[in-house]
Amino acid sequence: MATRHEIKCIKKTNRQSAHERIEEIGGKNAAGTSWRLTQQQAIFGIEEGKWSFYVNQGGNVIDVIVAISALGNKYIKTRNDGEQPNNLLSLPECL
Repeated sequence: MATRHEIKCIKKTNRQSAHERIEEIGGKNAAGTSWRLTQQQAIFGIEEGKWSFYVNQGGNVIDVIVAISALGNKYIKTRNDGEQPNNLLSLPECL
């Protein structure tokens, strides 16, 4: 069974671009220590059933899923909840 983790921060390839890509995600584990994964590691973990991820926006828990772009590239995003921009892209920068 997949372990569930809250994503609290992201690292983008270009914060100023309207077409930025997520490079890394991060959060804290139950012991309070920080963790970080590349987007590719997160995708692999989701697809293998090792991890599931979510974001918490104002008390709303939104699942993170693997999506495929028009060019066939895999990426992670939150399930559609009507918010723009994507909840994942609006998280703070990982330090």
